[in-house]
Amino acid sequence: MKLAKFDSLVSLSRLRLVQFLMGVLCLYLLFMSFEIPLVFKTASAGFYTDALPRPLFLESEEDFTDKSAPARPTDDPKLVRLAGSRTPPHRMWEYKEVSGLLFNESSFDSNASKDEFSVLHKTARHAFVVGKKLWDDLQSPQNKSDSEPELQNQKQNRTGSCSESISLSGSEFVNRSRVLVIPCGLTLGSHITVVGMPHWAHAEYDPKIAILKEGDESVIVTQFMMELQGLKTVEGEDPPRILHFNPRLKGDWSGKPVIEQNTCYRMQWGTALRCEGWKSRADEETVDGQVKCEKWIRDDDNGSEESKATWWLKRLIGRKNKVALDWPYPFAEGRLFVLTLSAGLEGYHVNVDGRHVTSFPYRTGFVLEDATGLSLKGDLDVHSVFAAALPTSHPSFAPQKHLERLSKWKAPPLPEGNVELFIGILSAGNHFAERMAVRKSWVQHKLIKSSKVVARFFVALNGRKDVNVELKKEAEYFGDIVIVPYMDNYDLVVLKTVAICEYGIRTVAAKYIMKCDDDTFVRVDPVIKEAKKLGDRSLYIGNMNYYHKPLRNGKWAVTYEEWPEEEYPPYANGPGYIVSSDIAQFIVDEFENHKLRLFKMEDVSMGMWVEKFNSSKAVEYQHSLKFCQFGCIEDYYTAHYQSPRQMLCMWDKLRKQGRPQCCNMR
Repeated sequence: MKLAKFDSLVSLSRLRLVQFLMGVLCLYLLFMSFEIPLVFKTASAGFYTDALPRPLFLESEEDFTDKSAPARPTDDPKLVRLAGSRTPPHRMWEYKEVSGLLFNESSFDSNASKDEFSVLHKTARHAFVVGKKLWDDLQSPQNKSDSEPELQNQKQNRTGSCSESISLSGSEFVNRSRVLVIPCGLTLGSHITVVGMPHWAHAEYDPKIAILKEGDESVIVTQFMMELQGLKTVEGEDPPRILHFNPRLKGDWSGKPVIEQNTCYRMQWGTALRCEGWKSRADEETVDGQVKCEKWIRDDDNGSEESKATWWLKRLIGRKNKVALDWPYPFAEGRLFVLTLSAGLEGYHVNVDGRHVTSFPYRTGFVLEDATGLSLKGDLDVHSVFAAALPTSHPSFAPQKHLERLSKWKAPPLPEGNVELFIGILSAGNHFAERMAVRKSWVQHKLIKSSKVVARFFVALNGRKDVNVELKKEAEYFGDIVIVPYMDNYDLVVLKTVAICEYGIRTVAAKYIMKCDDDTFVRVDPVIKEAKKLGDRSLYIGNMNYYHKPLRNGKWAVTYEEWPEEEYPPYANGPGYIVSSDIAQFIVDEFENHKLRLFKMEDVSMGMWVEKFNSSKAVEYQHSLKFCQFGCIEDYYTAHYQSPRQMLCMWDKLRKQGRPQCCNMR
């Protein structure tokens, strides 16, 4: 009886245990039914970034702008990852607008007294000393408050009115270095009149032009240049020439009097328009209804424009010819002339002694208000200069004119994982318009907006405090500027390149690092594809120069003290090239260990560093003309010397037509 009671008790206990376990299982299944979707949701967002590298899918260029990029959750869009460690930390974010490269005076002490680069090292040391003062001054709260009234006064001065007309005598013009300053530029209907007299012809002074064969007579020349010039924006470069008007009375290679017109931006000339005495073709486009070139009497003109047979045929059928009056070449030695340059709707028009001579169409990249000076040089005596119908309001060259402070132009936050490509863009402090054009054009590419590719501007400090103040505000708002804290110098651009390498490997941990300029238009898709062709090898891609020799004379001369070798190492042209991350790491290590050799030409410096790296580990050199050095070519990867308006024009064509097209007219 007791045994039966015990067995029933055990059965009851087992039943309760089973029921308890079933209840636990039901609760577990219920819990998992809520948890599993959350697990999958978070895994899809974090699995690739935390565990495996996220694959990069390249889109076609037809639709890389219309798709919206996924928003990464973050409290502050200005936050960027902490730079300083060699491996990029995850989820460590800090606003950082200054380069993390370690700069100190000892960086330039090791080689300064030992080799031929001592002058450049001394320049770099001085630039960092001055730059530290500029940056400390910029960061000082007291100086910030003191600078506000000063900047306000500068704004008021910039917005002051301008004179509607300007008049200078010949002596006044010469005393002003033969330049007529036009503070507010030109506007539609503005005109400038020059009264002058060309010199009598003389033997050529320039020995390079006056090279003669034995027995030849001296080259006889007389010519002058009238130029509308823009603001000088880059140290070491001539100001842009919005219009170059060059009458050559004698000395042209053709042996005939000609008038040549052109434009020049960043010291790169456009396509010349030559008027040689023949009237423009009837099917050639006009400028405000005026032909580009009028006819004048030539000493070799035999009436070829109308054959004798045609003349007799018209006479037989009784057709009357229009009376045509032929004029001589508009300029003559020792003869006074009155030249008027006027700004029309489609271009500039030049009249001499009341007769239309030539018209030059406006070229993309310049506007009338850019013409802030008229220069007259060459074999010419200037009697007087008049400018009238000028704009009375100042166009204001302040940064506020160029910067569009809209959230859509802000840089997206840096990704938590590694990136495929980092693009470092060299820029100058006062290049507000250039940076804004880059933001509004190719940086809008889908891969950049989604942070799969990262682009940043690298800028040194300017000598003007107001420029630095505006630069810092720009950096804080857009979050795409890295300030390299030294005083900007044309010979020290190479330091920005080192800073690009440091940022690319430590802050974004990029597989490839690309360097370009703020006047370079970049097609992101083909650039990445070109790099991926070589896989994981050490690579150096760009428009390569082999066996290039230093120029020992002229504007870009390199002395033997600066570069003692007879040839440069193989190097890619500076407007756009790519290196792999191991090469960038090597450059930064060499710099911080005070072993990096510096040279004033940054693209040659990169070639020199890659050559040294190549001595210990093989580098794949890849040459492509599509990394265009001068201007733009068909199916380009990068296009150089593009003005802000050209950048926007090229982006508009790429976005709407889905294929690359140049906007070559300046």
